[in-house]
Amino acid sequence: MLLGLVALNYVDRGSISVALPLITQQLHISKEATGIALSAFFWSYALMQIPGGWLVDKLKPRIMVAASVTGWGIAQALTAGTSSFGSLMAFRLLLGAAEAPIYPAGGKLNATWMTPGERGRGGVLLDGGAPLGAAIGGVSISWLIALTGGWRMAFVITGVATVVIGLLAAWYIRNSPREHRGANAAEVEHIEAAHKQEDSEFPEPSQRVSLLRYTRFRSFWAMCLGWCGFNGVFYGLLTWGPLYLSETKHFNIQAIGYSTLVIYGAGFVGELVGGYVADWWRSTGASPNLVLRTMLGSAGGFVVLALLGVTFVPNAPIAVALLSVVLFFLRWAGVYWSVPSILAGRTNAGIVGGAMNLGGNVAGILSPIVVGFIVGATGSYTGALLFFVGSGVLFTVCNLVLDYSRRLPV
Repeated sequence: MLLGLVALNYVDRGSISVALPLITQQLHISKEATGIALSAFFWSYALMQIPGGWLVDKLKPRIMVAASVTGWGIAQALTAGTSSFGSLMAFRLLLGAAEAPIYPAGGKLNATWMTPGERGRGGVLLDGGAPLGAAIGGVSISWLIALTGGWRMAFVITGVATVVIGLLAAWYIRNSPREHRGANAAEVEHIEAAHKQEDSEFPEPSQRVSLLRYTRFRSFWAMCLGWCGFNGVFYGLLTWGPLYLSETKHFNIQAIGYSTLVIYGAGFVGELVGGYVADWWRSTGASPNLVLRTMLGSAGGFVVLALLGVTFVPNAPIAVALLSVVLFFLRWAGVYWSVPSILAGRTNAGIVGGAMNLGGNVAGILSPIVVGFIVGATGSYTGALLFFVGSGVLFTVCNLVLDYSRRLPV
């Protein structure tokens, strides 16, 4: 369910990028203004991460998931009424605020429903919705635009479908295995026994702890900055990638949709591969630091090298292939969604996950604006791609210094 919800999240948030060539023509928006409009989503999305994570811990994830999904479906449908740059900004801000709780809630559910040895796979199934949604969204939105003759009706259709699915999520999701009709007694006992074993090794906090107490530790900042570097690449490509393919490779809307399917489809496969390999390797007795530092450090290296290739190789098919390599390895970072529960335990996984996603979405705020000004000032995407390379280096360094082996002593 969470995989599907996060995929839908990225279909809706990424739909503007696919429709951007049409929107910028209709509204006569400059490159700099386009970057600001793309960034607006992340202003409210980032601002609401910590409040959203706090509400997840306080009100429980089921309520927050349902409220988030139905809320962003309404915002997505309303975006079809955009008539100016100002109204586009307002609807993007509304969409960002509504989508904010979904990841902290997912991280909380991953911590509650999964045993420690399953959280790598749980994390990538949660986060795998991002490349899956970007892949599906590129094709589905371009198809809906072609079918309906415009981008506005495509936004209405996806928004209404999202509201319906939000109601389905409210009916299906439960806060813990013991509350769910589909979980049998053996499954519940297995999960709860694993949690008790985990708590005996790393005692679970008896109550919610102030976020400030976590800021004393290097691993907390490595988690937040690593996620920031990851999102500097991912959100930069998600927001500007379609326009990059349109303007430098001369792809039409349909070609953009299918290229997006290939690029982000590779990311989805890479995310699942990374999570399952991480859990398998750990099951052999390897330490968490050996597994995750090796995997995420090498993934960051491949991301940086492939982005350098995209920067200097003009051939369109090779550029798409290299971007597919970038997404395949970049999305190994989905195992980050097991880190909040490693560092903070199940009790505080919501707010610590919100802090991590806040760090990531600082990049979401900055990346579209920086790219817009670079492209506007230079008339080229070379500088923008080098900015992504720098974000990849930050991601790689943080992966290597984060301690994945123990709960923080708050």
